[in-house]
Amino acid sequence: MIIVLAGTSDARELALEIQQAGYRVMATVVTEHAAEQLESAGISVHLGRLTSAQLTELVYTKEAQAIVDASHPFAEEASKNAIKAAQDANVPYIRYERKSVPVAYERVTFVDTYEEAAHLAAIKKGVIMLTTGSKTLPIFADKLLGLPDVRVIARMLPRKDNMEKCEKLQFPQENIVAMQGPFTKELDLALFKHFGVTLLITKESGKVGFVDEKISAAEEMGIETIVIRRPSIQYGTVYSEFSDVLAALKESLPRL
Repeated sequence: MIIVLAGTSDARELALEIQQAGYRVMATVVTEHAAEQLESAGISVHLGRLTSAQLTELVYTKEAQAIVDASHPFAEEASKNAIKAAQDANVPYIRYERKSVPVAYERVTFVDTYEEAAHLAAIKKGVIMLTTGSKTLPIFADKLLGLPDVRVIARMLPRKDNMEKCEKLQFPQENIVAMQGPFTKELDLALFKHFGVTLLITKESGKVGFVDEKISAAEEMGIETIVIRRPSIQYGTVYSEFSDVLAALKESLPRL
């Protein structure tokens, strides 16, 4: 049994490839949508966030022989829990992370935290589009909502809990874009034009996160962009290709 932290679309593809390579797989996910996708493909699923102790217990219960951490590049807590659980259970920890997208656009400013991005946006003002997800929305709401000459457009997944969070934060309904990707450059351009966006805030999520499409659209329209860098975590060896993950599994578990 291999436990795969599979919180993204490419992570779910990886879980399927691991299964097709002959391993039994249990995927951990945090949304019902992700669980349904994996279960329909015949993969066992644990739904819900796990502490390091809970993940360690899952390793023992399922007699798992490795943890493949394919969580989102910004799921810092999930990765740290997976690293500790692998150490505590004495099983191999293998990190898969989508490649970063090189950014050459001269109007991009890189920052290290959401708070820094929100502070910079408060200085720049204008029509700000957030494409950083709902988890950190309170940070931007606290710094930006109610400021003069600032309109914040929040783009996020069309989920009930996200809408409830927006309501709690008193986000104007007309400033919410609830959509499921993938997002093409053409769609990004249409949204930027529709709202008159002057500042884009995004994360260094990688190609699968459609960062290149967003930045390309921003560049075409001359929109200033703030990019939040990935968290710095000591993973050890990081793989960006499915084939390398499978090779690492084969090397770690030669008897399977």
